[in-house]
Amino acid sequence: MSIFVLAFLIGIVAGLRSMTAPAVVSWAARLGWIHLEATPLAFLGYAATPWIVSLLALAELVTDQLPKTPSRKAPPGFIARLVTGGFCGAALGVPAGLLAGGLVAGVGGAIAGTLGGYELRVRLARAAGRDLPIALLEDATAIVGGLLIVSRPF
Repeated sequence: MSIFVLAFLIGIVAGLRSMTAPAVVSWAARLGWIHLEATPLAFLGYAATPWIVSLLALAELVTDQLPKTPSRKAPPGFIARLVTGGFCGAALGVPAGLLAGGLVAGVGGAIAGTLGGYELRVRLARAAGRDLPIALLEDATAIVGGLLIVSRPF
């Protein structure tokens, strides 16, 4: 599968959950699924990085369920998703020398994931009559999707 497609897809994951994408990318680097050694992004594979980013992702999964959590389309959340989507897309592209292309594809995916994920969640929650089951489904989709993306051979 094309690096650009994978970068776009990891951007979608970042659009759904901004910290899940960096968490799965960091674990992939740590486990040797993505080779970031001798690149500016090598720190993603350091021993502590996946644990720290995973704690942040877990905190996001919990806070997303709270009623006072702002919309992902609000500027701070939207910008965070663009940054993490681009960053993770770049991480997937850098082993192939495609840092800039991966970054752009990741940002594009983050836009699609943020806006599309919001619309899909709102519609499904309306149809289900409750948001929590749909939010949990979205969490699972982001985690499983992210792991499937980074487990591809690079």
